[in-house]
Amino acid sequence: MSAALSAGGEAAAAPDAAPFNPVLLLLVVAGIAGAASLYPLTRAPNRLLAGQPVPWSAVIEGGRALVMLPALILVGGIAFPRRRGIQFLVAAAAALLAAALLWLAGDAALRLADPAAPAARISFGGAFWVLEAVFALAAADALQRSGMSPAARLALGALLAVPLLLVLFSGAADSLSILKEYANRRDVFANALTRHIEIVGGTLVPTLLIGIPLGIAAFRRPALRGPLFSVLNVIQTIPSIALFGLLIAPLSGLVALLPALGSIGLSGIGVTPAIIALTLYALLPIARSTAAGLEQVPAAAIDAATGMGMTRGQVFRRVEAPLAFPVLVAGLRVTLVQTIGMTAVAALIGAGGLGALIFQGLAASAIDLVLLGVVPLVALAIAADVLLKLAVSMLGRNRA
Repeated sequence: MSAALSAGGEAAAAPDAAPFNPVLLLLVVAGIAGAASLYPLTRAPNRLLAGQPVPWSAVIEGGRALVMLPALILVGGIAFPRRRGIQFLVAAAAALLAAALLWLAGDAALRLADPAAPAARISFGGAFWVLEAVFALAAADALQRSGMSPAARLALGALLAVPLLLVLFSGAADSLSILKEYANRRDVFANALTRHIEIVGGTLVPTLLIGIPLGIAAFRRPALRGPLFSVLNVIQTIPSIALFGLLIAPLSGLVALLPALGSIGLSGIGVTPAIIALTLYALLPIARSTAAGLEQVPAAAIDAATGMGMTRGQVFRRVEAPLAFPVLVAGLRVTLVQTIGMTAVAALIGAGGLGALIFQGLAASAIDLVLLGVVPLVALAIAADVLLKLAVSMLGRNRA
């Protein structure tokens, strides 16, 4: 939630000056349409069978709809986008609505639970996901229009996530199917999340060690740029699962030829081919951003450093590298988000990670098990994107 609240692009120079907020208007309309045409929850006899819709009347009965009153602030925010205070209220209202909707879902699941049918499952319906997305985007848009710095938006976004986290960790939503899946697979989930992060981290290290020198070489030797980027582009066109499969035979043959490699973890399946394939995919954005960053360094800055008596190495370390660094971080942002997503596919060759939960759920037609892998995967990608976007913004401000 905090990541989504902060993912609103670069900081606005001043609060929005339009007579009304078309983005918020569109989001409100989408939310109303989603709530009217879809169901908030579904109820199934077990985790494998398709569920039957649970109507809104069963979710908001007994005056529970009052917790959604902050929606009036969202509607009011459409007409008053120029006021910074209104933007803060809209962001706070969206955060409260996201938490209130989760509480309503958990409360309904608890009331609808049948002790005689312990295998029954209450799952999120389409309306829940639509509304949660609307609230997150509305909060992100409001924070952007407030004119705050990226760091302040991130801090406030983290604060606005507190109500949702309180509902989640208080146990109010534990009767929902996805949280039952988590309770049943707590250790498996923790191991999958840890393995996923390890693979991503293990990919970034060789990617930076190889990709940055390749980018520097492409910048220094223009004749090398065409062939280098052509090869890296070809690698990008290979489907990920195909590249994982292509590495199985040569790596297995290498281990058979040199058995000692097996003792250090090298094999045709598992983490090793996953990291190799992901590194190959990640080289292009890192190399391109490195070369692009060096290209945009002003020639006057290089001439001035040379005139001061700096050697070529000193010019690179003290002038070119610092000025090119923001562009490199922007490339790293793309690489990190791409790697987080593609690591899920590596589960098909035994690498583990969150993809293992996703594919297990697909094989068993258990949608909530799929979501147990998908939701944290999306959260990781958004968090990485927001944090590196913040880094790019702060580097840009420092340069200015």
